[in-house]
Amino acid sequence: MVPDPAQTFDVKRAEVEFHGIASLGEPERAIRVYAEENERRAGFLRKYADFIGPLSPFLEIGANAGHTSYMLANEFGADGFALDISADALRHGIALMDRWGLSRAPVRMAGDAANLPFQDGSLRLVLTYQTLSQFMDLESIFREVRRVLAPGGVFLLAEEPLLRLLSLRLYRVPYYNLMKPWERKLFDWGLLGYLIKDVVGAYQEESFGIRQNHSMYLSDWKRLTQAYFAECRYDVIAPDRGWGESFVKNLAIRLDPHRSHWRAARLLGGVLAAVCRKEGEPPSQVPGPDCFHRLLRCPDCHGSLDRDRSGTLHCSCGYTAANEEGVYNLLRSDERSELYPGDREDAIDFSLPGHESRLLNGWYQLEGVFGNRYRWIGPRATARLKRLRPGPPRLRLHGSAHPQAFATRQAVRVELAVNGRLAGELTLRRPGIFVLEAGLPEAEEYLVEIAASPVWKAPPDDRVLTVIVSRLRLI
Repeated sequence: MVPDPAQTFDVKRAEVEFHGIASLGEPERAIRVYAEENERRAGFLRKYADFIGPLSPFLEIGANAGHTSYMLANEFGADGFALDISADALRHGIALMDRWGLSRAPVRMAGDAANLPFQDGSLRLVLTYQTLSQFMDLESIFREVRRVLAPGGVFLLAEEPLLRLLSLRLYRVPYYNLMKPWERKLFDWGLLGYLIKDVVGAYQEESFGIRQNHSMYLSDWKRLTQAYFAECRYDVIAPDRGWGESFVKNLAIRLDPHRSHWRAARLLGGVLAAVCRKEGEPPSQVPGPDCFHRLLRCPDCHGSLDRDRSGTLHCSCGYTAANEEGVYNLLRSDERSELYPGDREDAIDFSLPGHESRLLNGWYQLEGVFGNRYRWIGPRATARLKRLRPGPPRLRLHGSAHPQAFATRQAVRVELAVNGRLAGELTLRRPGIFVLEAGLPEAEEYLVEIAASPVWKAPPDDRVLTVIVSRLRLI
């Protein structure tokens, strides 16, 4: 499979797996964060309402659980689409509708930002938040966004990280809750940013296989947006944590001839929001929500899509996409079959029924919610996988280490043995999601043994625990 210039296939696989787990992995915390993000984003939309104009039809790229698209549909009365490469993340939208008492929903679809399943000039508004930094070739995304926007349409990108000038770029740090005590102290004082390579937590996603592009200074974003759009508006927010950043930020603003935050953002980084308008006059009419398929195009041949009475989308080339639990999967056929293999003998996905048949010894009961299903293991657990395609495969395991596993201040060790031979090992020094990959020799079947340490208990639970496992597959 030929990699896209914006993202390799391995990165897309990692995003499907990571977003499906992380989007509602901690439901109470996630829903609180989503509500806070929506409040901030609604304020920004209102601030630039005159510049943006009509909101329908909209497309949100990298929608995650779709919370901002739900806000647009309900609070602003707009019609549109929530697109993310993870169908599982989008399915969590039903939990948001239930929790927030919502009546309207966007059309949800799994899709690729580098191959948007939309006709040329079909959309009035494209939005994306905290997403563009996951693409290596940003111009390919800008070209695709510009293609699907109607004349006079608007591209809103926000919460994108800015590379800072004032940093020694010595090392990388995890999210705040996983920092060491001295790192948290430096962070609170506003000094940690002067030492680290990129944004807080970036390497945790990269350890899962998601590449991060934090190479854009404020001037780079300005050049890129103005190369593709006729008119742009910008908002920048420079950090001001503690005395270490507040002093520099305030000084930079005082020295700026316009008293703007631009000079502070160049020095300290921060986040960028931009509202960019395509040249031309907007169309007077667009298809209504009942005819949304008229805005779409086939991901394979780029032809038109029809919708039958069952709600299934289909193309004359043979491509079909059913409405699966509220989500259409509009990825290219070859990618869809690999990123969403379903219940197969070469994969164990704990969110799918039937996976139990390939588990052997050492597994505890199934826990979690849809898209975040997992099983605890003790010191050792075994499973069986069957090779379905020729060539030597790789084994990909992903799971999570609980903070309690580090109570004795020992590193967590995870080892994979396959058909009696050590295949791979991993040492974890912080809690959180992890991935372990190992190359395998050719064989018809693989007996996989997962060993982990140290063991621990959480009374009154009398189980002997090590780590959580959520997916195991041959790739």
